[in-house]
Amino acid sequence: MNKYLILRLQGVMQSWGGHTYEDYRPSLIFPSRSGLVGLLGACLGIKREDAGGIEALSGSFTYCARLDAQPHPVRKITDFHTVLDARKVDGSRNKNPVVSHREYLCDARFSVALEFGAQADYTMNQVRRALAEPIYTPFLGRRSCPFTVPPLYGVVEAASLHDALTLVPPGRGVLYSEIEQVSPNRISVRDVPAGHRLFHTRNVYIHAPEGDDVPEQS
Repeated sequence: MNKYLILRLQGVMQSWGGHTYEDYRPSLIFPSRSGLVGLLGACLGIKREDAGGIEALSGSFTYCARLDAQPHPVRKITDFHTVLDARKVDGSRNKNPVVSHREYLCDARFSVALEFGAQADYTMNQVRRALAEPIYTPFLGRRSCPFTVPPLYGVVEAASLHDALTLVPPGRGVLYSEIEQVSPNRISVRDVPAGHRLFHTRNVYIHAPEGDDVPEQS
């Protein structure tokens, strides 16, 4: 049996950025790795410009997220921001203001199980203490998305990452996992931190219990 750290991600709005550029910032329909690293990094006091610390934290854990509640179909809203000095495709600055479209999930709830490696730079105990007493305020992907319940649920013992989530109410739901499995529902997302505004790609394996539908990534 192994120990797994459990998070509860619940709020009126959440935003888990996928592949994005200045004027369009969509949200995935499940918690992204980069978003979780930002959340945990804030609690630990890792600053945004500390690329080494961010990559070390990202490499410290594997995780599986479970969708506990979500209106069907997935409900999103779009906010609009005026951005100055936005980047162009060639990397130069745009001299004109740009209207940025930003997506948010509404009324979603997730449970997340994290497994920390034996040689992890950041341990489960460090992260658990930081969640209980954060240095910086954590958010659900963006600063405009506060928690409605504390993010730290606790630690459970289970045989696997997936089994750990069965011990957390409601006990079932659609899983978004990094653990490879035979599944027709597999997507690639670019959300693994690799430096300032740089990301690697990973596979996400989606599994729905019998009788449950997999929400589409719209």
